[in-house]
Amino acid sequence: MRAVVTRVTEASVSIEGEVRGQIGQGFLVLLGVAPQDTEAQAKRLADKICALRVFSDEEERMNRNLASVGGEILVVSQFTLFANCKKGNRPSFVKAAGPDVAIPMYERFMELCRDHGFHVEHGEFGAIMQVASVNDGPVTIVMDTDEL
Repeated sequence: MRAVVTRVTEASVSIEGEVRGQIGQGFLVLLGVAPQDTEAQAKRLADKICALRVFSDEEERMNRNLASVGGEILVVSQFTLFANCKKGNRPSFVKAAGPDVAIPMYERFMELCRDHGFHVEHGEFGAIMQVASVNDGPVTIVMDTDEL
């Protein structure tokens, strides 16, 4: 699994002009799933993101986690995180999982984040979405479960 985690003051996802998910302070998580990804990887990624200490403390050091700031999570499926651009100018997405694997993993990841006690909003898997965010910092972390 791959995730791009952005610290935000607010974020939303819309489909056909209708807001489907919206959060205040927290994380916008763009989530990509590979065919070989497992529930153990989803758990490791959710655990890592939910404990990530990238919010400022009273000394302006990134020392606080999502729970300590009352943050929320917005998860948006993003198969393009597995784009391969080595050959030509049109990316290949063959390393991204198909819906049969990706949807259950996407849903399980969100469930695991909820199990940590967080309010989780989301987009719609496979839909054309417009994502809006006010990046805070900006702080953006790229994670890959093969490297965690």
